[in-house]
Amino acid sequence: MQLTDTQILSAIRQGDERVFETIFRKHYASLCTYGRSILHDAEEAEEIVQTVFVNIWEKREELEITQSLKSYLFRAVHNHCLNRIKHQKVRNEHQEYATYYQETTYESVSDTVYKNELETQLSLAIEKLPEQCRIIFKLSRFNELRYQEIADQLGLSVKTVENQIGKALKILRTELADYLPILVGWILSEF
Repeated sequence: MQLTDTQILSAIRQGDERVFETIFRKHYASLCTYGRSILHDAEEAEEIVQTVFVNIWEKREELEITQSLKSYLFRAVHNHCLNRIKHQKVRNEHQEYATYYQETTYESVSDTVYKNELETQLSLAIEKLPEQCRIIFKLSRFNELRYQEIADQLGLSVKTVENQIGKALKILRTELADYLPILVGWILSEF
């Protein structure tokens, strides 16, 4: 005896496992094929079909189907597949963002330690410079003044400013010789 959709739904609402299993076996393979055509992944398609049937069984008492049972099942699988695709897209976008964000903002602990140590050593080395040399170097590097502006401000010739900057760089190169590889890496990573 063939049951109508109304009779099937009534039996499922009443908890008839035999009828539910019959419907499951009748539609499972075609629903998996349909899900696979959307997702292009057999395992995910099977998982979705199983989820649809589990949801139906768990919510059987409130189940209202206004179309054919077969149409309802295909529509449910279709919607679950679309939700899975949407969720996967959001996950991929988040993963791309996280990867980009980590690459652009992540600084290892050792990098931070080296950077802090280098900044400390650089400050100490600058303080060891002769007074005029130190003033000119700071105006050039930290205040970003051009040689002509420094010369005008201190009442010196541009040539004197150039010589003092050269002297400062030579002294700093000697003072920071142990840190030169780190300094080069740090400077290159900033650009």
